[in-house]
Formats: sequence, structure tokens, C-alpha cells
Amino acid sequence: MQIGMIGLGRMGMNMAKRLLRGNHQVFAYNRTPSKTEEIVKEGAIGAHTLSELTEKLSPPRALWMMLPAGSAIDDHIGQLLDLLEPGDISVDGGNTYYKDDIRRANLLAEKDIHFMDVGVSGGIWGLEVGYCLMIGGTRETFQHLEPIFKTLAPEDGYLYCGGTGAGHFVKMVHNGIEYGMLQAYGEGFEILEASPYAESLDFSQVAHLWNQGSVVRSWLLELAESAFAKDAKLADIRGYVEDSGEGRWTVQQAVETGVPAPVIALSLLQRFRSRQEESFSDKMIAALRREFGGHAVITSPKKKEG
Repeated sequence: MQIGMIGLGRMGMNMAKRLLRGNHQVFAYNRTPSKTEEIVKEGAIGAHTLSELTEKLSPPRALWMMLPAGSAIDDHIGQLLDLLEPGDISVDGGNTYYKDDIRRANLLAEKDIHFMDVGVSGGIWGLEVGYCLMIGGTRETFQHLEPIFKTLAPEDGYLYCGGTGAGHFVKMVHNGIEYGMLQAYGEGFEILEASPYAESLDFSQVAHLWNQGSVVRSWLLELAESAFAKDAKLADIRGYVEDSGEGRWTVQQAVETGVPAPVIALSLLQRFRSRQEESFSDKMIAALRREFGGHAVITSPKKKEG
């Protein structure tokens, strides 16, 4: 099957390679030409503009975008509106807010262009083991693209979730759950690190142990085992944790629908906390404890003048 790939970052490049391995005809475009040339060496057909990409594809065209959420997708869809024809398909496989899917689908529908939203999980391991795909849009368009989904996913690794936005909605909640799981693992190992037994514990072995029949076993613990094997105390890593936006959207959705989600909400706030060298709120709490109870505070070293 023919597919046009737009965006050849870490995910997009490997997805294109997996599709080529599945004997699909991949047409590829990336803003940086060197990325396009890289996938051409793997057997793809390259294009250096969106116009060239659409011209090379046979109708009905299917174009899969792997781009950062936000303005980049709007910019590309704006260009594609003038290049695509009725019956063509635009797929957003990035980490997009589901309400943006609905807006974009309505915009494309004015020209009878179909839209699919696909939440993709699998990271850098997807090339070899496959990607978990959560898919939204019309069932007819899903069925048309199903050969692509079958190639990208492992067995039972893709699901039609419902109408426009459903795929990215399910992926959003998936990532919200991930926030909570990561936070729980992080806190657990920090308690171990602060314990009297820290020196005798090999955290890589602990992670391995917990994956042998334990109720907390998971792929994340396998990755933890690998990380601790490389750096036993994670000394080379700064505890600064970014968020892709989906944790925020999950918490926002919980608020909008009145669903209590304290674990996910607090794990998101803890990521914000990780980015502070020194929290002003912590300073204030220490100051107030000194004021009302005479509790000791640790003073900051004075800056040298001049």
C-alpha cells in the first residue's frame, strides 16, 4: 500500500522503516533534506516539498504526519488543503490534543478530505517490536488503512477506538496513567535509596527481582533494570522531568468531567517541581515555620560582591 510520511524524527523515521520492511511503498518528506535522503537509502521515495509528495502519490492519497503537537500540524494541514483532493486521507500520528483533532477534521471535511487521529506508543523500541496504535476517525477510513496499522503494530496491537479524537483521547489517558506509574516507581526507589539498606542493595537486581512474578512487574521495570545497570545511582542524570502535554490534558479532562484523579494530578505537579533549582514555596514554608515555631532554617550562602 502507498503511504506518504511527513516528519522523520525518531518516531517517524523508524515507522517509515517498519513500513518498508512490510513491503509498503513509502513516500517521505522532511523539512530537513538529510533525513529524507536517509530513508531514501532504505528504499523510500523521497520528496523535498509537500507539493512534490502529493504529486507522487496515487489517489486516493494517504499522508501520515509525525509532527510536534500544535502549530506545526496546523501549518502542514493549511498547505495540504490546497494540495489534496476529495477522498484523500490525512493522518495525525503525533501527541495531539483530541479537541484539536475535531477542529481539524471539520476543516478538512469541507473539502471532503478524510482525517484520522492515531495515538502511537512504543518509542525507540517500536521499529523492532511494533507500535501500540489507538485510532480515531470513521470506520470506513480505518478499514482502508488497516494494512498500514497491521504492519506498524504487533499482534493485537491496534484498536479502532471510535470517532474523530477517540484515538488521541485514549492515548492521552494512557500517558496520564504513565505519569502516575513513573512517579510511583521513582518514589519507591527513592525510599530504598534513603534507607539504611541502600548500600547493600543493587537497584538493578531489585528491578529484576520485582519482574519475576511480582504484582508490580512491568516493561518499565525492565527499563529501570537496564538504567541502573548502566549507572547504579543515576549519578549522571539530573532530576529534571519534562512533560509532553498529555498529562496536563488528562488532568484538565478529569476536572471537566468531575473525575477524581489525585495520583495523575500530583505526578504532573511533581514534574513541575523537578524543574526548580530551589523552590520559593519551600523557602516560604521554612520561613513561616521559623516565625511561628522558632524552627531552624538552613541559610543560603551569601553571594560575593564585585
